[in-house]
Order: sequence, then C-alpha cells, then structure tokens
Amino acid sequence: MKKIYLFFCIGALLLTACEDLIDVGYPSNQLGTPQVFEDVQTADAALANVYALVRDRSVLTGGSGIGSCGGSYADELDCYYNDQNGHMDIYQNQLQETNTYISTIWRDSYQQIYYANAVIYGVEQSATLSGDDRNRIKGEALLLRSLLYFYLQQLFGDIPYTASLDYEYNRTIGKTKAAILLEQLETDVTEATVLLEDDYRDAERIYPNRKAAQLLLARIYLTREEWLLAEQTAKKIIQSPLYHYEADIHEVFHKSGKHILWQLKPQNSGDATSEVTLYYFDNSAPHNYALTQHLVDAFPDDDLRKQAWIAEITVNGQSWYRPDKYKNRSNNTNEYSIMFRLEEVYFIMAEALARQNKVDEALPYLNASRERAGLVPFTSLPAEEFHKELRVEKRREFFAEFAHRFLDLKRWGELDELSALKPNWEEYKHVWPLPQSELLMNPNLYPQNTGY
Repeated sequence: MKKIYLFFCIGALLLTACEDLIDVGYPSNQLGTPQVFEDVQTADAALANVYALVRDRSVLTGGSGIGSCGGSYADELDCYYNDQNGHMDIYQNQLQETNTYISTIWRDSYQQIYYANAVIYGVEQSATLSGDDRNRIKGEALLLRSLLYFYLQQLFGDIPYTASLDYEYNRTIGKTKAAILLEQLETDVTEATVLLEDDYRDAERIYPNRKAAQLLLARIYLTREEWLLAEQTAKKIIQSPLYHYEADIHEVFHKSGKHILWQLKPQNSGDATSEVTLYYFDNSAPHNYALTQHLVDAFPDDDLRKQAWIAEITVNGQSWYRPDKYKNRSNNTNEYSIMFRLEEVYFIMAEALARQNKVDEALPYLNASRERAGLVPFTSLPAEEFHKELRVEKRREFFAEFAHRFLDLKRWGELDELSALKPNWEEYKHVWPLPQSELLMNPNLYPQNTGY
C-alpha cells in the first residue's frame, strides 16, 4: 500500500501540470516527498515519468517536436496543416508572440525541467539510495534537463535557467544570456558524464549512458567553438567498443543497431514511432508535412538514402515526398525513435578537425556516410570545399531529425541563406519570440526578442 500511495503521488504531480515556469510550485506531499526517494523503484518511477513526458509531448518528441517544426522553419519540410495551432506560421516564418505552438513548447519544456529538478533534488537528499543508484538517476535527470535547455536556448536565445524548486524564485526569474547558459550546460553535462557509466541499464539502449552525455557535451563544445574539446570528446565515443558504424543503409533506423547511443521506446508494444504517425501519407496529398523539393534535389539519383529514406507519392500526376526513415505503422517490433546515433559523432569529429585545419584527418569521417550511401568518397578537398560538402552531406543524412539543419545553419552563421527560398525570412528570425503569456506573467523576462 505504501508503494501504491507513492506511485499515486508521483502521478498526481505529473497530471497536475503547471501552466508555465513561473507558476511551478513544489508540492511537499507529492514528487518531492522524501519517501519517494527512499526506494530505488519509486525513484526510478519518478524519473520514468519525466522520460514519458519527453517522449510524448516535448520539444524532443520525435514527430511533433523540434524535428518537424525546425524542419519546416528552415528548408526541409513543407507544411500542409490546416489548423489553429500555429504550425503554418512557423513554416511561413511569420511567428508572433501569441503563437500557440511556441507557447506549448515553452510551457511543456519548463514543466519537464521542473520535474527533472525535483528528481535531482530528491536523490541528492536521499539517505537510503545507494551511491550507484543516486549517481545514475541524477546523471540521467541532468542530461534530460540539459538537452531541454539546449534546444530552448537554440530556439529562443536568452532564456531563464533554474535548478531551483523555490516557487517565489522561479516565478520572477529573469533571462540568462545565451553564452552564459551554454557555459552552464557544459558544466552540467560534464557532471552527467562523471555520474553515468558506460554500461547501459537496458540492453535496448532506451536510457542514456555516459557516451550519450558525451555526445551532447561534444555538441555543446561545437556550438561554443571549442574545437579541440569537441574532437577529444567525439573520439571517446568513436573508440568505444560499444558502437559500430552501421554499414547497411536499410538497418540504420532499426532498434538493434550498434550505432545507436540512445533511443526512446514507444509507449505500448507494437506502437508506431511518433515520426511515422506524423509524416505518413499515401494515395493522397500530404496533410501534415512533406519534404521540400529543394531537399530532394540535394540528393544524387544514385544516393541510396534517396531510395531508402524518401518515398515518392504521386496522386493525379502530382508528386510529393514523404520522410520514410521509419516505416512500421502497426505491429512495430523493430523501430524506436533514435535520439542520438553514431553518425552525428562522425560529423562532429569531421567539423572539429576541419576547424583546426586538419582536413585530411577529417575526410574519413565525412566519407563514412557517403560510402554507405553508395557515393564515391573524397580523396582530398580544400578547406572551403570541405565545409561545403560537409554541409550538404549532413543535410542528406539527418533530414527530419531534431532540426539538425536549422541548428547547423545557425551555428555556421548561414541562416540568411533561407531568404532565397522563404520570402518571409529576415535575419532577426534566428530566434523565436518569447511567448506573450510568459511575458505578461513575469515582466523580468522582458525585453522581447528583437523584431517581435
């Protein structure tokens, strides 16, 4: 009965969703109760609820999260929504501070950050959890929180950073400058790499390990232009015996691959991934998203990815292109939503080396995805050409996955190239507006981002 009550308390907090960051209190009789963190099973249950929210309704949700909204905001996806949720405004680069979708992204992310903070606080205060369990749970919660913060910062620029559960503090918190926030995330994720182990706690890699934390850390190093640190961290992952580059283009999005660092399991056995649910259309015009012609044209006809990961749908003589990386609509037994895969580490290594004028050393990491796709590898490239090819190759590899294209163009200072394809693009739109509802409730979030 004690465990039933504790699980009820955990569920009660997660079902009593706060409206936004500044309205989050700390219920003394729910998730934060010391009893929850006396036992590893209930502590893991608290953490599992955070994972479930991240999977189902967050900026990291494989279908409706950053992958689709970031892809349509850039030049990967055409949007066909006919709704009132703000998707079309994102696609047309006409965001307003009243956009429903961006308000949801902000609110849900800060809810999940709060829950992660509650888990971190709970295990830190626990006197009964073993040291190994305390480190593991805290490390995973730190990684989840840091990943949420990373994407929020990339979307909104300067944002609030809090590790606190104090209601009065959170409801009036101001923004942290982007550079300072990224520095703090570097510190947080470094701590996660110390707390976590290399061994996975589940054979299907549905929970992150130390190497997953190192991938996020390498991504942050790249964003902060710390090229040597990015190289050194990527190398630790590449040299690990846990991972092998997947040579078969048809196996990349199957859950058993040794190239997978971390993936999220659908809620129920046999469920499709959220990517399939969002992107699938056949024998009809698309109703949510389709790949842009500009993206499709970036693939040579003999690129195996074009053949295996893109489906052409023709209706009444008109063609559209569907992201087809995940394929199982029902009775899904071999696909989970992949969060981190080894191919990203190769691109991080390639870019970090090239930025240090080590193009010859970088070439094998760029060529890996080309060779698997049936393209001829490069034998040598001038530095300027290397960057051009890396940009094109990464676009082909990671389309419709977690807004890699948007984040890369932003990091490279090349977002303004979108103006050639998107008539409403302007330079200030490299960040989104802060939600009006948040500004009204917390004036310390002012000023609004420039241009909005």
